[in-house]
Amino acid sequence: MSGSLNVLVIVAVIAVVVVRQLKPQRLETDGRRWWLLPGILAIMAVREPGLLDKAHPAGSVVLLAVGVVLGLLTGAAWAWTMRIWTDDDGAVWSAGRPVTAVAWVLGAALRFGLYGVAVLAGIHLGSQSTMLTVAATLLARTGTMYWRAQTLRPTYRVAAGG
Repeated sequence: MSGSLNVLVIVAVIAVVVVRQLKPQRLETDGRRWWLLPGILAIMAVREPGLLDKAHPAGSVVLLAVGVVLGLLTGAAWAWTMRIWTDDDGAVWSAGRPVTAVAWVLGAALRFGLYGVAVLAGIHLGSQSTMLTVAATLLARTGTMYWRAQTLRPTYRVAAGG
């Protein structure tokens, strides 16, 4: 896949995910598919050459690892800033709050800072590394949200005196 197509996929995934998170959304809590989208993105990232800079293999591995860790931290922060609740039927819902947007902006700023370090070091970080970082972010976010959903107790209403 070409670099520009990778960028398009990354932007589309981020746009869809962010827009969906700003409105209340029912969470799937069956645990079957929460890892699917991050897994597909990770496979797309590692299956093509160019993930690492051949001229600077050690530096690109370090920067890729730092990027993945930043992605995991951003995803976890994103999930912890989400409001999560159960409705009267026990279904789990979530919605982003203003602090969720702050988590996204800080995560993006850290990623751009990492790119700045790469540029200063002369290391090329391609779109595959960005895609792998996005996969890590989504994996941490969906995994944390799934875990949080499993810890909620349904809010069933009980009739008084019954």
